[in-house]
Amino acid sequence: MKKTFEIVKYNPLWNGIGYNDFEQMFHCIEARTQSFEKGDIVLLSGDSVNSIGMIISGSVKVIKEDMEGNITILTELGVSELFGEVFACAGIEHSPVTVQAADACEIMFFNYKKVVASCTQACQFHSRLVENMLMLIAKKTLLLNQKIEILSQRTTREKLLLFFDIERGMAKKFTIPYNREELAHYLCVDRSAMSNELCKMRDEGLIKFRKNEFEML
Repeated sequence: MKKTFEIVKYNPLWNGIGYNDFEQMFHCIEARTQSFEKGDIVLLSGDSVNSIGMIISGSVKVIKEDMEGNITILTELGVSELFGEVFACAGIEHSPVTVQAADACEIMFFNYKKVVASCTQACQFHSRLVENMLMLIAKKTLLLNQKIEILSQRTTREKLLLFFDIERGMAKKFTIPYNREELAHYLCVDRSAMSNELCKMRDEGLIKFRKNEFEML
């Protein structure tokens, strides 16, 4: 329990909540942990959404597949990050996305209804947990708006440049969480066309890159 808390405490969901309160709330929100191997499906599109997942180790990819089997990577999540909270709290009964283990991972699941509902055990910090959850959902909404802005760009180069600007912040050198195929899925572009555009941008002196490490010039 202590080891789990030392990992997940960095997620804003637990702001203002100490270990003793976490230990009590772990049972209050019906938390449990489960391990997955790389490539395992954690949550399949169409599955019932009755819990929220928090990553204790490893990482997962959130993907969307259309009727023709084309895959779009919506995001990749790492240690102490959440998934499923927006769907669960919105009352969406079936997941519109698939969550897949990007590598071997351990995930803590907990009952979202136990988070947002009044606590029968009168946990002292339960109201803080609800406030933190609302803030997290608001921040995730902002991130989704960022992706909409990226996808609204007309050309592959415009999508790449905006994505790089968001990823790097004020830094010139930065690392993205995707390989080429995953980045193409994320940007909803053809991989070959995107690779050609990256090479053109490099030849024009706009960027340098090596695998998923980039530098803006």
